[in-house]
Amino acid sequence: MRQIYFLLIIIGFSGNVFAQDKPAYAMFNGKGKKANYVQMLKAMQGADIVLFGEYHDNPIIHWLQFESTRDVYAQRPNMVLGAEMFEADVQTLVDRYVFDSLPEKEFQKTARPWPNHKTDYKPLLDFAREKRISFVATNIPRKFASAVFRGGFEALDTLSSLQKSWIAPLPPMYDSTLPCYADIGKAVGMHGGPNLPKAQAIKDATMAHFIVKNYKPGQIFIHYNGAYHSNNYQSIYWYLKKLNPTLKIVTISTSLQSQLKALDAENKGLADFIIVTPEETTRTH
Repeated sequence: MRQIYFLLIIIGFSGNVFAQDKPAYAMFNGKGKKANYVQMLKAMQGADIVLFGEYHDNPIIHWLQFESTRDVYAQRPNMVLGAEMFEADVQTLVDRYVFDSLPEKEFQKTARPWPNHKTDYKPLLDFAREKRISFVATNIPRKFASAVFRGGFEALDTLSSLQKSWIAPLPPMYDSTLPCYADIGKAVGMHGGPNLPKAQAIKDATMAHFIVKNYKPGQIFIHYNGAYHSNNYQSIYWYLKKLNPTLKIVTISTSLQSQLKALDAENKGLADFIIVTPEETTRTH
């Protein structure tokens, strides 16, 4: 009888262990209240611009980017996509890939895609190709951002007209007191110097510039960028509002947490929607 009793306890314990859910993500609004995919999708569908902030190596977020883009398109096919992951000087190659069937092998050789392109960004680019949606390479060429780090915004003055067409108009607006830039200086101290936040700002300014340049009223522009580039309604968001205060912008951010039941205090206010994944989430690279 005792053996049967202990067996029932073990079976009951095992059942409780295996019955526990293992959610891949949780979603919250900016105030920390629970949200869901349908609510996020509805907000995206009502926006002019969506800034979808990601962790570049998080496969769950990349899956949600693809799924939400496809679902938004079903309701609002007048869509433009854009991404930090492609620099403005390769726009012609992106256009050729999307509209003229540039072979994948040639695109890989010439467009400088990120190392995780095949797993994380190619599905989005291929979706644009399938639906014949414009895909905008919004980022400043890396060598010019590096030039700002070395010599400030003035380092860009000597660029050719063609090269300047790949960045935001000069001189860029810049507010060094914005926390997104001031915090960079605090984090690195004297090692980065005053030009490190400027190098970040020229990226934000350039991405905002190309978003506004390629957006037309009535469209929805979904932009994929690192979460830091749009968190706290700063960075790209700040530049977009300076360029066009009437834009309706929805922001999405990403974070890792040890638990998914509630939003950690430090993540509140990051964006309109915050997607939280477990700290143990596997990475794509």
